[in-house]
Amino acid sequence: MDSIAIQGGARLNGTIPVSGAKNSALKLMAASILTDQPLRLTNMPRLADTKFLGRLLRELGVEVTENGHGEEQETLFHAARIESTFAPYDLVRQMRASFNVLGPLLARTGEAKVSLPGGCTIGARPVDLHLQALTAMGVEIELDEGYVIARAPKGLKGAEIEFPFVSVGATEHALLAAVLADGVTVLKKAAREPEIGDLARCLVAMGAKVEGIDTDELVITGVASLGGTEWPVIADRIEMGSYAVAAAMAGGEVRLTRARPELMQALTEKMVEAGVEVTPTADGVIVKRDPAQRLKAVNVATEVYPGFATDLQAQFMALMTTAEGDSVIHENIFENRFMHAPELARLGADISVHAGEAVVRGVEVLHGAQVMATDLRASVSLVIAGLVAEGETTVGRVYHLDRGFERLEEKLGACGAQIRRIKGEDHEH
Repeated sequence: MDSIAIQGGARLNGTIPVSGAKNSALKLMAASILTDQPLRLTNMPRLADTKFLGRLLRELGVEVTENGHGEEQETLFHAARIESTFAPYDLVRQMRASFNVLGPLLARTGEAKVSLPGGCTIGARPVDLHLQALTAMGVEIELDEGYVIARAPKGLKGAEIEFPFVSVGATEHALLAAVLADGVTVLKKAAREPEIGDLARCLVAMGAKVEGIDTDELVITGVASLGGTEWPVIADRIEMGSYAVAAAMAGGEVRLTRARPELMQALTEKMVEAGVEVTPTADGVIVKRDPAQRLKAVNVATEVYPGFATDLQAQFMALMTTAEGDSVIHENIFENRFMHAPELARLGADISVHAGEAVVRGVEVLHGAQVMATDLRASVSLVIAGLVAEGETTVGRVYHLDRGFERLEEKLGACGAQIRRIKGEDHEH
């Protein structure tokens, strides 16, 4: 297994281009199943997760062709024929978003057999809302030995679906199915994350009829078929926020480009409150901090978009470990999402966790140590802490990090971070 070693104390100065959003790219990839025409996605991130889903799409009969590299990356998806409607456990277990092929397969072919995604370390995240939405559209579902066997013998039908709580995955899944359903589907209490808006706009470019984009009520009028299109994947607001926090932690001045600062407004407000300078630019944001000035502790509570993102909570906790005073962090989205706290404590952080609340008492210095990544977002918080920890920090199990951060060492290294990857034996998880 690879690990990442960071020598703490270097300032960050330079430019970091922000990649396309993982959480958008994965759902856009699933949308390729909905048409027999080519779908070209530009600004396409190359990540472990997109690789896993690409492998599954190929199994289903989709041609997947990667072109370009760096800032010119694109991938062409062409599902001229669906060869298989079976998504096996081996491919779905590696990444939950693979489950989202179920709706598009049903919409296109009227049947599918897809493995349940299996456990997830950051809480329950059940898929029952996905299945309830599909059932409302006329899908017959049976569960058999860990598989969802789904049939829509009469095709998908429009339905009114009110989610009991806001769910990004269920909103996206229902949207992907509804675009080819017969009649009108209304999704109430829909999630409003920017990645959902990105998916909806791409579907519209393919010929779908979707109203209410970026609101909590989506109205989808089914069409007979969709065509192909070319679509740029939206900038990754979580990557943007993570590098903004890294710049704030290490001190210096970092310009984030190819980014959309309005997508991380909640984070920006908290960073400014803590004493960081954040200046929007034409294509991103400049983050600046004088390392001689100690940050001030501020409280945060995670909320659904446009509130403070749960996917930035671990990074912000790392930032608060050396701030002056005590900060209280409330996690309202996922239970069990403080697994990075004991790892940060190994670096000398003072954090106490009670249920969904963590109290971080700022310390003067962190000290390098061996730590372990527990999930995707937690892993980058350990890298951020390592940027200022005295001595060397080694982060193990970085396959978590590779799921969502593209060329992390290269991007931070270009700004002066003393960071390197230590190759281990190849690891499939």
